[in-house]
Amino acid sequence: MTPKEIHISDYNYPLPDERIAKFPLPERDHSKLLIYKHGNVSEDVFYNLPNHLPKGALMVFNNTRVIQARIHFRKDTGALIEVFLLEPAEPADYEQMFQTNSQCTWQCLVGNAKKWKTGTLVRDIVVKGNPVCLSVEKLPNDTPLVRFSWDNAAVSFADILDIAGELPIPPYLNRETQESDKTTYQTVYSKIKGSVAAPTAGLHFTNDVLRALDEQGIEREELTLHVGAGTFRPVKSELIADHPMHTEYISVRRQTIERLIQHEAQAIAVGTTSVRTLESLYYMGCRLEKQPDATEQELHIDQWEPYDTKPTLSPVEALRNILVWLDKNHKNTLHSSTQIIIAPGYEYKIVKMLVTNFHQPQSTLLLLVSAFVDGDWRTIYDYALSHDFRFLSYGDSSLLIP
Repeated sequence: MTPKEIHISDYNYPLPDERIAKFPLPERDHSKLLIYKHGNVSEDVFYNLPNHLPKGALMVFNNTRVIQARIHFRKDTGALIEVFLLEPAEPADYEQMFQTNSQCTWQCLVGNAKKWKTGTLVRDIVVKGNPVCLSVEKLPNDTPLVRFSWDNAAVSFADILDIAGELPIPPYLNRETQESDKTTYQTVYSKIKGSVAAPTAGLHFTNDVLRALDEQGIEREELTLHVGAGTFRPVKSELIADHPMHTEYISVRRQTIERLIQHEAQAIAVGTTSVRTLESLYYMGCRLEKQPDATEQELHIDQWEPYDTKPTLSPVEALRNILVWLDKNHKNTLHSSTQIIIAPGYEYKIVKMLVTNFHQPQSTLLLLVSAFVDGDWRTIYDYALSHDFRFLSYGDSSLLIP
C-alpha cells in the first residue's frame, strides 16, 4: 500500500473529552513522559528527559512564537466579527510585517463573515498611552484578504496585536483564552513571532531542563517553522490522497545546517514541526542537486514530493548543497516553505529520535508518528490511554526511539 492509499479511519482511537488536558500542569516539566524505545514502553517524568538521551547528540527546537492572531470588531448593528490572521500578504515577510506602522494586509479567516460583506470596521484602542483608531476592510479574493490600517505612525503592527489581539488556543480545549495562556501557551525559548498555534512538544521544557541537557552534553540548535491554522484542519477525506496539506513557512540558519552536518545529519527533533522542517531540508538539498540556481520559492516542498521523486542523495550531501546555495546567494538563512506530508511508507532521513505530545485521532500528526515508529503507534497510544496520560496540546509527552 502506498501512502496515498492509506485510509484515515485506520488511525482512529477513542479519546474521551476528560482525557484532553484543558490546562497545563502548574510546573511544565512535571508532566509524564512515555518512553518508547525499540518497541518497549516505559514511563518517567519529563524533567528526567536528558537522562534518556545519548551524550553528544544534537537536539533541534522550533523557536517560533505564537502571535495574538484573533482580533474582534463590532459592527454598528452589534454583530461581532472575528478576524483570524493566517499569514502575511503585504508585506509577505513576517519580520517586516510586524514592523509596519500604518497599514498591512493579511490572509485571514473571518468569523461571522455573513454579517460582514462590505464596508470598513473600526475599533478604538490605546497603545502605549496613545489613542489609536484601527480599521479593517475586506479585499476581493478567494481567501479573504484583510487590510489593516491605523492612524498613529509611532505604533507598529506588533504593538497593535499586543493590545487588540487574542491568543488563539486550540479549538478542542472548548474554552475561552485566559490571561495565563499568554505564558503557558508559549515555549520558554520562543523568539520569532509568526505562529497561530504553539509547537506544543516544547511546552514541557523549562530552563532547568535546558541546563540539564547542556550538562548531559546534548547540543542544541533552533530553527523556525511558523505553525499555521491548518495544523487543526481535520482529515475529512477517507483516503489520504484526497487530503490537501497546508503550507508552512520555515527559516533555518547556516549555523544549524553546519551543525547538522557535523552530526552526520542526525538529530533529535522536538515536536512534529521540527520534524517537518528537518525532513524538508533533505528534499530541498535534493532539489538543488538538479536546480542549483533555484529560488527560495522554487525550493518549496510539495505534499507528495518525497514519494514521487525518491532521491538517492545522502542526507549530508543534501545539506551540503544548501550550504553551497547559501554561499552563492550571500545568505546566512534559508527562508522557504513546505507542504510535506509524512505518513506510513515515508523513510526518515534526518530525524532519529522524536519528542512529541499525544495527537488527535485521524490526524496527519498521528500519521507522522506512525511512520516514525514503523506502524507501531497503537502500542504507544494504548499504553498512554491505560496509564492516565493527558492528551493534546496541554497534555503529557513522549520520547520515541524507533
